[in-house]
Amino acid sequence: MARLSDIIEEFIKGMLEDSEERELQIQRNELANYFSCAPSQINYVLTTRFTTDKGYYVESRRGGGGCIIIKHVDFDQNKYLIQLLNDKIGDSITFHTTMQIVNSLLESDAINKMEANLIKVAVNDRTLIAAGENKNKVRADILKNMLSMLLL
Repeated sequence: MARLSDIIEEFIKGMLEDSEERELQIQRNELANYFSCAPSQINYVLTTRFTTDKGYYVESRRGGGGCIIIKHVDFDQNKYLIQLLNDKIGDSITFHTTMQIVNSLLESDAINKMEANLIKVAVNDRTLIAAGENKNKVRADILKNMLSMLLL
């Protein structure tokens, strides 16, 4: 049987697919009532399942009952995507987070399998062994540059 988090994720993804703009505005409390769960369960799903490296932008607005805006990034809008990825990558990134980003781009057909494999080889720990303690910084620089070239 599926966990509640999985059910909530699929429900939100279904609502996003039905939206023409690939954007959704929801009330956290209403969604929590619908699933008979605490609002923190909704927060958990949003922070773990709808991340920028998975192609989503989530914004929380306070006041007037508050709402959450979820946008599914269209990977064809490469300039916007590159900016989002650069923000997510920042100055340093772990190998695990890099793999999440690369796999998400591959699943979305923003990059192909060969490009994904080249990125994985370029940023793995074995390749970056000479970078020592700076390997996550070097990995971030390599990843940003490779994605910029591939997605432009």
